[in-house]
Amino acid sequence: MRVAFVGKGGSGKTTLSALFARHLAHQGAPVVAIDADINQHLALVLGLDRQPEPLGEHLTEIKERLRGDNPRIPSAADMIKTTPPGRGSRLLSFDDLAADPYGLTTPDGVRLLAAGAFNADDLGVACYHSKIGAVELLLNHLVDGPGEYVVVDMTAGADSFASGLFTRFDLTFLVAEPTRQGVSVYRQYLEHAAAYDVAVAVVGNKVHGPGDVEFLRAHAGGDLLGWMEHSPAVRAMEQGRHFTLDDLEPANADVLSLLRKSVDEREKDWARFGRQTVEFHLRNARAWADERLGRDLADQVDPDFVYGP
Repeated sequence: MRVAFVGKGGSGKTTLSALFARHLAHQGAPVVAIDADINQHLALVLGLDRQPEPLGEHLTEIKERLRGDNPRIPSAADMIKTTPPGRGSRLLSFDDLAADPYGLTTPDGVRLLAAGAFNADDLGVACYHSKIGAVELLLNHLVDGPGEYVVVDMTAGADSFASGLFTRFDLTFLVAEPTRQGVSVYRQYLEHAAAYDVAVAVVGNKVHGPGDVEFLRAHAGGDLLGWMEHSPAVRAMEQGRHFTLDDLEPANADVLSLLRKSVDEREKDWARFGRQTVEFHLRNARAWADERLGRDLADQVDPDFVYGP
């Protein structure tokens, strides 16, 4: 199952992404975490002292690997971030993704990949979505199975909608602080996601008492799945002090179990996944890619290709 964590900048989505990935690994589940946020902090929160090799700097190699023998894609230069798989493409199993050569393994056994941060050459001339295109391609070609988890820390706020990546998930957790700013991002996200059948559940964070819970309930209603109480253990982790999941307060540990339960109850919808893969590819082709590459990229769509196992 693919899970995204989104929310306002500073809401704690990176921390929640890391805690959830560690929770899954602690229970023996195979998990790949992907940092797709412009602020590359997931490695730090997962206990690593260095960053994985940036996927965004290896986009050509990734394209070359994924195109396989697909006759509709004669070269890596013909691929864009939304290019869909077809017959002959190299599809990825979860084990393939977990063995990606650009990743690192955390002390908890989480395999971490990262889109990569801006560098000096990008400043003023590139947008961050040139980096996360590698993540979108990998997820487009991934055939994951039951009990396999991909956890993605997404860009902040509505910026997640600047690419089709927001549709690549089975469930999206929106992390919301009990503030007007926090719930306004929730409303905005829900409005954008509604047209694409994106499943969204709200997770409150930095909750200090019943008043905060009532505030979240009043604004998120039935979408509120649970909430993380203010946590001295998490604050210690964020300050670089020693932390294990056993240090987490019982109520907060229960929330992580609730998140996993909600993910496990989802059914994989390969038909929707395939339909939206094609939809966003055609949209990008018409908007800019056909003109830039000088060809009709609608030809990359294989109408007889079936998504899923």
